Amino acid sequence: MNRKKKSLPQFVLCINNEDCEDLELRKVYQVLPDELAAEDGNLRVIDESGEDYLYPQDCFVAVELPQVAEKAFLQAA
Repeated sequence: MNRKKKSLPQFVLCINNEDCEDLELRKVYQVLPDELAAEDGNLRVIDESGEDYLYPQDCFVAVELPQVAEKAFLQAA
């Protein structure tokens, strides 16, 4: 049986904004899937402007949000 995984939103917490001053420390950001960026050590993140940009993975740590928080995040997008 071949099952396709549903692509779930991923969220990260900014832990380092050195050389990425447009990121806010200790803020949660939504990550968009981008396999090529990940291969290069980057994440495609929706930043303060509401647009998605590439940032180094080491600026973030993955977080799991409660369903209600995730829903609020996605409605705001």
